[in-house]
Amino acid sequence: MKRRSFRRRPASPKPKAKVGVIGLGIMGSAMAANLERGGFRVVGYDVAPEALRQLKRAGGEPMRDTRGVADAAATIITSLPSASALIQVVSELAQFGRKVVVIETSTLPIEVKEQARATLARRGAVLLDCPLSGTGAQARTKDIAVYASGDPASYRAIVPVLEGFSRVNYYVGPFGNGSKMKFAANLLVAIHNVAGAEAMVLAMKSGLDPALAYKVLTDGAGNSRMFQVRGPMMVKGDYSSDVTMKLSVWQKDMNVIADFAKANGCPTPLFSATAPLYIAATANDPTEDTGAVCAVIEKLANYRRKKRR
Repeated sequence: MKRRSFRRRPASPKPKAKVGVIGLGIMGSAMAANLERGGFRVVGYDVAPEALRQLKRAGGEPMRDTRGVADAAATIITSLPSASALIQVVSELAQFGRKVVVIETSTLPIEVKEQARATLARRGAVLLDCPLSGTGAQARTKDIAVYASGDPASYRAIVPVLEGFSRVNYYVGPFGNGSKMKFAANLLVAIHNVAGAEAMVLAMKSGLDPALAYKVLTDGAGNSRMFQVRGPMMVKGDYSSDVTMKLSVWQKDMNVIADFAKANGCPTPLFSATAPLYIAATANDPTEDTGAVCAVIEKLANYRRKKRR
């Protein structure tokens, strides 16, 4: 009697859990889109209707408010523009009493995040301090790093989510260490961005072709990730077409870093020297990318770009 052979059907892949995203700006929308592409089901909320429409186009599910996000997802990412926005969102989440894990990715003062963490902890929820290193353009291609800090067990549980929208994630210790690491990273960003602009203006004013200068300089010892990201903007002199970090938001980050360094009694001469250039660029147009410091240096150098034919 022949034995009948039965082929096992391959098990269907388990659908990944829902992830909430509150704050669908440049960074939040990029994280949501990457999570969707990675198989997660994303629900999100933002005060801007267009951001909700963009989430829907990316395959996510827009919610009417933070309550809708908290009801649908046990893991929530917050990407918010200000301290007041974080406190408001956390206060709303705390009203619902659900034991969510909040991955807080914004660049804000540590004491504000501590306040937010305490508010959620009283309701049994967890907030992790997980700021991001990278621009909006990098976020769209998952080329960002996460500096995670806080409860170790909660961090381990949300690693798959972090991997869904980032190139790499680091656990850097107790709550607040993530922000400390981000402040150091952004200090470098501020300096490298202005250094790249200075080099480009020197090259252009001396008669070198800007596109050639960018190509050659990025292949030399003085190259940096920020020059790679913002150099093409400086070549074109266009800081509004593909904004990766708005000057208005960056000014907030600059203030947070300056206050943190002052509180730690740490001199930051190079970082401090960049501040007036960012202030001038912001005064000109706060919606432009931070690469616009190049235009400020061009003006200081009395350099006028030749019109392209």
